[in-house]
Amino acid sequence: MDKDRIEGSVKEIKGKIKEVAGKVLGDAKLETEGKADQVAGKVQNAAGGVKDTLKGA
Repeated sequence: MDKDRIEGSVKEIKGKIKEVAGKVLGDAKLETEGKADQVAGKVQNAAGGVKDTLKGA
């Protein structure tokens, strides 16, 4: 498993926590940052998946 997949998953989880915290605290900026982190994590995870596929080919 590529390290980008692991780091991407961690980034997604942190983003979700930020988003929920932003909603609970009424902090729109924190909520938006959380959503952005989730997207970045998904992209990084996908890139890691591509690397894994290329290594297996």
